[in-house]
Amino acid sequence: MTRQSRTSPAASEQSLHQAYDTALLDLDGVVYAGGEAIAHAVDCLAAARADGMHLAYVTNNALRTPDAVAEHLGELGIPTEAAEVITSAQAVARLIAEQVEPGSKVLVIGGDGLRVALRERGLVPVESAEEEGLAAVVQGYGGPDLPWGRFAEASYAVNRGVPWFASNTDLTIPGARGIAPGNGAAVEVVRIATGAEPQVAGKPLPPMHRETVLRTGAKRPLVVGDRLDTDIEGAFNGEVDSLLVLTGVTDAEQLLRAEPRHRPTYVDRDLRGLLTGQPEVEPVAEGFRCGGWTAVATNGGVLELRGQDGEGEGGEDPLDGLRALCAAAWTAAGDGVCTLDAAKALARLGL
Repeated sequence: MTRQSRTSPAASEQSLHQAYDTALLDLDGVVYAGGEAIAHAVDCLAAARADGMHLAYVTNNALRTPDAVAEHLGELGIPTEAAEVITSAQAVARLIAEQVEPGSKVLVIGGDGLRVALRERGLVPVESAEEEGLAAVVQGYGGPDLPWGRFAEASYAVNRGVPWFASNTDLTIPGARGIAPGNGAAVEVVRIATGAEPQVAGKPLPPMHRETVLRTGAKRPLVVGDRLDTDIEGAFNGEVDSLLVLTGVTDAEQLLRAEPRHRPTYVDRDLRGLLTGQPEVEPVAEGFRCGGWTAVATNGGVLELRGQDGEGEGGEDPLDGLRALCAAAWTAAGDGVCTLDAAKALARLGL
């Protein structure tokens, strides 16, 4: 399916882990949340790997090193090599290294993931804006306890004209207790204080996609994520297919209102979707049908959902109803954002 034609979730007769050679998996909200594995993730990833699919973990979270991420995944029951983890810290370190001299000093506002990635590229991480010969400032997620003074340190350097880079600009990050501010919120602090704009490496931008392809060698990749504005848009920009799972940030209503660059190829509840095919969404006279559900965009500006008999519950799987609603909403929206009222339809699905 091309980028231009994505007005409906796609079908796949093959299970996705057989149709694609590599799963490029986001971590937060897809594999784990708050450090704990999301339901079904461990078993599904093991089954996909056992059947020949390569797994790579691609995260905008620059806090931890690939070694630390791999160790954590292993503790959750997902055996992982550090080389299978690609972080926005690695992508931004490569971006910086292409623009400064080898051995240059870089002010780090963030965690160990940034420091290790910079050293891998022959750069020298430092802690003070007063370092002589400072070549760049890099900002990445530093965890909830990052001192406020670190933002001031970045601002001092950026206000003097030192080039500013950011690993990513995700405004939020999912955790065990809910949604918390992400690195994008911290970047906004420095932006407000300086009026400057950073160069950004992470999803959905090309540096992250390039880093992932270079490190994995994927030929038929499938991006798997929970965020429309990073994972799915990144797949769109890279012209590769994507699977949205509803275990993280994005909910069903946001999915229906997705603009073209935020529309995934496939949608499923969780990582069990990797191990199955995807049902066809068929255009019918009154709208779009998937499974036992038919979705209709009415003249009254409402997205309506009907079962096979016009009144029933439409079969066992509410995800089929959501897929049909996506087709109706995205088709009605065209290249824009759907404004139809979907509240009653989603309530009927329990989504």
